[in-house]
Amino acid sequence: METDELDFLSTPLVKTVRFGGSVAASLAKHKHGDSSDYELLKHQLADPEIKDAQIISWLQEFRSCVTELNKDHEQLIYTILRIPWVGRSQAVVEEYMAFLSNLVSAQTVYLCACLKMVVSHFTPKRVTICEGGVDISDSDDEDENLPRNFNQCHQALQLITKYVPSTSRFLMPILQENFPFIQKSSRTLECYVHNLLRMTVYIPSIRRDVMDLIIGQMLKLDVSVSRTDIEEAEETAVQSRGAAMQNEEGLFDMDEDISADQPCRTTVMAHPVAERLDTLMAVLMAYIKDICYVNGSLQVERTKDLYKDLLSVFDKLILPTHASCHVQYILFYLCSFRLALAEAFLDHLWKILQSLSQPAILRQAAAGYLGSFLARANFIPVLTVRACLDLLLSWIHRYIDDQDSSGRQVCCDINLHGPFYTACQAVFYTLIFRHTAMLEGNMKKGLEYLQSLNLERVVMCQLNPLKVCLPSVTSMFAAITRKYQVVFCYTIIEKNNRHVLPVVRSSAGGDSVMTNTNPLDSFFPFDPYLLKRSGHLIEPLYQVWEELADTELLPATTDQQCVKEDEDDFLYGETPQTEGIVGMTPSSYDSNF
Repeated sequence: METDELDFLSTPLVKTVRFGGSVAASLAKHKHGDSSDYELLKHQLADPEIKDAQIISWLQEFRSCVTELNKDHEQLIYTILRIPWVGRSQAVVEEYMAFLSNLVSAQTVYLCACLKMVVSHFTPKRVTICEGGVDISDSDDEDENLPRNFNQCHQALQLITKYVPSTSRFLMPILQENFPFIQKSSRTLECYVHNLLRMTVYIPSIRRDVMDLIIGQMLKLDVSVSRTDIEEAEETAVQSRGAAMQNEEGLFDMDEDISADQPCRTTVMAHPVAERLDTLMAVLMAYIKDICYVNGSLQVERTKDLYKDLLSVFDKLILPTHASCHVQYILFYLCSFRLALAEAFLDHLWKILQSLSQPAILRQAAAGYLGSFLARANFIPVLTVRACLDLLLSWIHRYIDDQDSSGRQVCCDINLHGPFYTACQAVFYTLIFRHTAMLEGNMKKGLEYLQSLNLERVVMCQLNPLKVCLPSVTSMFAAITRKYQVVFCYTIIEKNNRHVLPVVRSSAGGDSVMTNTNPLDSFFPFDPYLLKRSGHLIEPLYQVWEELADTELLPATTDQQCVKEDEDDFLYGETPQTEGIVGMTPSSYDSNF
């Protein structure tokens, strides 16, 4: 202790008071009622300017009497756990980890406290920034030592797990409790999610629960901002940058002709919520790629296991959430790795759709996913699309048969026949996007196949699906099927327009009413992806909407819903927007691979 005493003598007295006795002696005196040295020890351990040599010396002493550190010494242990060990010298880090190992082995009562301490370092340390005279506390995003600090945290966790195999059972509540608020900076969220995913590599038993937690938080972000909000923020940002560029004109004489969109190239989302979500989507997609591929080679078994975990999360959280825009693309991305995954996902959706034991709202959601996935995933070959259409049409025709043979009056009732109508819309939507590919190569065989689907019977049946499908889907389907003389829908559309479906009374009061153009509350989950940074992974996999020539779209009547021309999505403006909450149906399902 002589060296330490010399260190103490060279330190100004106002900053620290050197503790004179040993830790063991202090604990013994405390046990017999004399707590003066014990309290002094706690005080010095809490010194923010504590030296490395002092930390190492004390930790070594604590290790030698760790069996005595029982529940009575709770405040002392909590003080030790607050020592800023992360980022210090390697000697301090190693000694601290050795202390943690000894502590959790001898006193498992402190396991959760140790886990909370380590997890608290999963985000950048908090700093206070003064803005406009107001102190704002957030994370230190510029700390260059973060990777090293995080490595030390994971080393500590692996040691704890080694000495206490049941650690995983206590981790999830702590991880959930410490998850940063979604209003925190992108960097804070990114670090925390990255560290959670990293834990699943050496504690694989918690992966599904970790995915539950992360994706649940991402869904909150996703539904709190609508497509319109994101697009408007981007448009405003583009205009602002354009104006700024114009203001700077004349500073330099430049012969180059700068295109209008050139100053707008940035990977940062203008909307802060979209930026945070984009960051997390990029982290999660990178994790998926790292798990499934090793040295560029797909690891089939690892990919299957990850698919099963994500499918479980899909059933529990994603499928019941209405109008999320981006989180569901996690499955879209994973399924692109191998056709067998895409087919397994389609089969899973198909089973939900036709299952009478499932709630109607989930069956309808499954149909929406089926149609949207078939239409938008360009990695799904035509043969698979045709196989899915065969299943859907077979089920639709059986449904019509059952209604015709029931002897009951058949009417257009969404509450009764919701899954049927969404299945029909999924077929129409898929054909709109994939009919060109289906007719390529051999037009005659392609047309014969379309004729074999007997779409005319579906359109003409008493259930009248064209009456409840989105007007934009109905219009495009009618134009395409008329062009190839597969079905003639315009007579029915005209008749439906004269007998308008349900009306919604104006929220402004009075007698004004408006037509409900989306009675099915339709939702196409794989509408265009708006996030920039993670979007570059989706773009090569995505089937964009290719506008048909005007000559191909023959108008039926002046009353018919016209198709809105807009970049990619001809359904622009039709998809309902969320009100900023996660709409959940409380159900969970076993995944079937």
